[in-house]
Amino acid sequence: MLDKSIAHYRVILKRTPDTPVPNAFLPQGYSIVTYQDGDEEAWGEIETSVQEFERVEVAVDYFRSKFAPYRTEVTRRTMFVQKDDGEKIATFTAWWNYTGMRRHPFMHWVAVKPEYQGLGIGKALIAEGVRRMIELEGDCVMYIPTQTWSHKAIKLYRWAGFELELDEPEPGGYANQTRQALPLIQHLI
Repeated sequence: MLDKSIAHYRVILKRTPDTPVPNAFLPQGYSIVTYQDGDEEAWGEIETSVQEFERVEVAVDYFRSKFAPYRTEVTRRTMFVQKDDGEKIATFTAWWNYTGMRRHPFMHWVAVKPEYQGLGIGKALIAEGVRRMIELEGDCVMYIPTQTWSHKAIKLYRWAGFELELDEPEPGGYANQTRQALPLIQHLI
């Protein structure tokens, strides 16, 4: 869940090549699956459950406009954690953004439904997501945008080898407010 009790700033984290990818495994009864047609509804439910969107319909519309037009890529790059009964409870997208002509590998929309947080699902999904990004893009510099409200997730990203990016002003077109955010979240991450 988002912690909206602190000011909102965009935080950018960066993973450099040759950073070890940690191991983490899903609990029994869960598996990682890739996007299939129709999964935008599950994506919308997951993202809305963590307060990234106010309504599932808005999240689904966002997914359809930003990711669905790239059908081949979205099926390779969007992953879910699924329970044995078929319910999708977490998601991760290994995507990209541009700064001018430079393409940046970016992790996007990492989320675990609140009732499944604290079970190790996020760690396993992030570790697999980094492996997927390396498979797709090579072992290169990659980024993840987040926010001060997601300070719990920042701990997980740092566990996975990402570090706070303090110098690049707009990697992937995102305004980098990490320097402003650090005094607010340093004691939390």
